[in-house]
Amino acid sequence: MNGEKGILGDDTGGNQMKWVVIVVAVLVGLPALMALVGMLLPRDHVAGASIVVRQPPETVWAVVRDIGAMPQWWPELRASERATGPEGWEHWKQESRGGAMTIGIESEEPPQRLVTRIESPPGAPFGGSWTYEIATVPDGSRVTVTERGWIANPLFRFLSRFVFGYYRTQESYLRALSGKFGETVEPVRVAGGS
Repeated sequence: MNGEKGILGDDTGGNQMKWVVIVVAVLVGLPALMALVGMLLPRDHVAGASIVVRQPPETVWAVVRDIGAMPQWWPELRASERATGPEGWEHWKQESRGGAMTIGIESEEPPQRLVTRIESPPGAPFGGSWTYEIATVPDGSRVTVTERGWIANPLFRFLSRFVFGYYRTQESYLRALSGKFGETVEPVRVAGGS
């Protein structure tokens, strides 16, 4: 048997095939498992975050309400342009790293509350609203952003819940907003909002 193959030959090819099968099973099985878990998650979610800045509500309102200027101080937003919407409502076409969308102003109560809604056509993968609330506090203003959203695709629902997180965008917005005022404030997560 000096250096000769055994009766059954070299098993290297069988081991390679086994690894190929394992890799393919993981590549197919993992997304399927994530989608299955995503189907068990609720379609809708509510996530809010809050900061306190040393500014009066009127000053904060002026920045929050100037939706066209947002890309100048919030790096995640590349463009925000006024668009004509149905019935003359105020609409904004926005482009972010994640893609393009149109939001509409649903309601506003200066300088305390603004509600925007993503205009989601039938069959859209996600949608929802953001409620911006500005309240007077002893140190200035408390700014709370609450997202009431929905995600149609179970795989994306899984990723949003366990990988990206429901709070990431609101927290990014609030960090940038505090930076706009020359402050560095870390957002605090809040339950529900109003």
